[in-house]
Amino acid sequence: MNATVNFKVGNETLVRVLDPAAAHLRGLLDRQGRADGALRIAVIGGGCSGLQYKMDLVDGPRDRDILVPSNGVNVVIDPKSALFVTGSVLDWSDDLQQGGFKVSNPNALVTCSCGESFAA
Repeated sequence: MNATVNFKVGNETLVRVLDPAAAHLRGLLDRQGRADGALRIAVIGGGCSGLQYKMDLVDGPRDRDILVPSNGVNVVIDPKSALFVTGSVLDWSDDLQQGGFKVSNPNALVTCSCGESFAA
């Protein structure tokens, strides 16, 4: 028996995925056989500035999640994390030392030099 998952559908005012990030995410999902999967973005305590992003590939949203379709890919965010990331833009960098998914977050008052930690 499959339980119904109760989630909301959001829009790009919550998070917008740029072309490089969407292309990389599609490739990751395809390689894992999760063509209909999503990137989960969560904000957790930790890092030099107090908060940090946690990202995982998932099959889809869980109860109470917000599903945001953007640029042909799906992003899922829990309601608490949504408070911290509203208006963010997700990009991808191939830079050798600082490469990976990059979140540009207008709510971050302070960011760490590593680029992975922030305070809101």
